[in-house]
Amino acid sequence: MDQYAPIIIVAAVILVVAGIIFKHIHVVKQSYAYVIERLGAYKTVWGVGIHALVPFLDRIAKRVSLKEQVLDYPPQPVITKDNVTMQIDTVVYFSITDPKLYTYGVEQPMIAMETLTATTLRNIIGDLELDQTLTSRDVINTKMRAILDEATDPWGIKVTRVELKNILPPADIQNSMEKQMKAERDRRQAILQAEGQKHSAILVAEGEKESAILRASAEKEARILKAEAEKQAAILKAEGEAQAILSVQKATADALKLLNEAHPNEQVIKLKALESMQVVANGQSTKIIIPSEMQGLAGLATGIKEVIKE
Repeated sequence: MDQYAPIIIVAAVILVVAGIIFKHIHVVKQSYAYVIERLGAYKTVWGVGIHALVPFLDRIAKRVSLKEQVLDYPPQPVITKDNVTMQIDTVVYFSITDPKLYTYGVEQPMIAMETLTATTLRNIIGDLELDQTLTSRDVINTKMRAILDEATDPWGIKVTRVELKNILPPADIQNSMEKQMKAERDRRQAILQAEGQKHSAILVAEGEKESAILRASAEKEARILKAEAEKQAAILKAEGEAQAILSVQKATADALKLLNEAHPNEQVIKLKALESMQVVANGQSTKIIIPSEMQGLAGLATGIKEVIKE
């Protein structure tokens, strides 16, 4: 048994050393950093990968997350420039950019951030009146982010965004605001209703105007068409009468032409003249003068007609 004692001791020592070495080997994950101290003093910052501590000399002072983090602070009482007390809760987005400064820059950085946020908010709201506070969220957010980012830079912290989550005025102020909002809505509704009625009246007037214009245009068109029809009828009537006169004149001319071609004697001519006189006698004339040289011929013609009648 005694001969195995050295072997057992050596094996135990090896196991203890291996355990110590294994215990001091660390794997740093993505988005994390380890701050390392040697004998109580800052030595280095470990990034992503496998690292080993020197036993009994080195230690991990702080494990730091490099991800963006969010701090949601409870409502803080603040007083506006016009002495209105309200409750405002704030949300701060930040990330750690320097693990060494974050570890050694300030004691309890999260408490320091909360206190700094509250005091900064009170300072900014103290320079604004109630109405400005309610309508200037973007301005307040921008100012707070700039002030906090500058103040936390020595702590290795980068403030990326600040938001006012809720602004809660006192109950009496809220009631007054609700009444004001209701009055404003009623005013806008009345304006919209008046605008609608005005627009409707304009449309009706424009419709009546268009209707009157169309009616006048239709009447004018009808008068024009009627005048055109009357004009066309008069033209056609005149053309008809002219055509009738031309036809009569043509027939007379043709008859004279035939008569001339037949070489009539004096008695035939006198007979034709007598027929013309008969046509004249059928008109409105009450007195007809017959030339003396035609009177004998007229009597002969009358006698012939009486013989024919018998």
